[in-house]
Amino acid sequence: MPTTTATTTVLYCHDPLNERRADAHFAAEARQLRAVGGTALLVDHDALLAGDPERAVARVPEGTGAVWYRGWMLPAGRYAELDAALRLRGAELVVTPEAYRRAHELPGWYGTFAGLTPVSGWLPTAPGEVPDPQRLAALAAGLPPGSAVVKDYVKSRKHEWAEACYVPDLADPAALHRVVARFVELQDEFLAGGVVLRAFETFVVPQAAAAEVRVWWRDGVPRLVTAHPDSAVAEVPEVAEPDLEPVRAVVEALGCPFVTTDLALRADGAWRVVEVGDGQVSDLHREADLTAFVKLLTAGQALLRTPSGSGTTPA
Repeated sequence: MPTTTATTTVLYCHDPLNERRADAHFAAEARQLRAVGGTALLVDHDALLAGDPERAVARVPEGTGAVWYRGWMLPAGRYAELDAALRLRGAELVVTPEAYRRAHELPGWYGTFAGLTPVSGWLPTAPGEVPDPQRLAALAAGLPPGSAVVKDYVKSRKHEWAEACYVPDLADPAALHRVVARFVELQDEFLAGGVVLRAFETFVVPQAAAAEVRVWWRDGVPRLVTAHPDSAVAEVPEVAEPDLEPVRAVVEALGCPFVTTDLALRADGAWRVVEVGDGQVSDLHREADLTAFVKLLTAGQALLRTPSGSGTTPA
């Protein structure tokens, strides 16, 4: 299969201290892209968040055409502004704003993945707005009895597990309100979309493998399987091999061109989708094979799994 690296253009966030180079977090990836003939251009993430997309894309040449974004997360509204600013310069994002929102925010993907992911419910809320106990109790009533996890449409605060993430018993309205209120407080202006409750499920760690795996899907095909980026290096001698066939069908149904799914093994032996994301803003484990990832990004040959330190396997 011929590759299309020469026509692949990717927008990376620039270094906040030097607008002529990629942010350090993405610099190695940008170098690898250029090494295989792709084009790495730079945008200003801070300007995007500040609502100045024209300034953010000032270094994108006129008439660039189709581009991917690979950078820090953007609220769906800011992503749409980025797309509009690029179109004024004769460029456009391969992932449309509609597709980005669908993959990036839980309400966009949950209905498609409902059979493979913990039962969830949500309330649209503005940053700083804590739903009252009655609304939270009504939301909790739609979940199975027991414990739950609190998050917004995009992220949780799992590192503040006890105070802002985990609710031991949904039947305890005071505890539920307390955890949600703390979550909203800590998210502050970055609260995305609203408050989400997800039924808690017990997961186990496969022997000698990362606790959670991230599957990278391109056009409905699983191109790469890596350890989740939160996995420590010592935790990933192997990347587990989940059965991806049930997930493949729902990724195809979602209809987004570049998607990640995070999978974990439930105690009963079922692989569960714990998160879905747009691949453009999904982080890559620091031990993952950049060559394999760039092949994915440039739509080269399909790849399946790359355990840490190994080569790649054609699909």
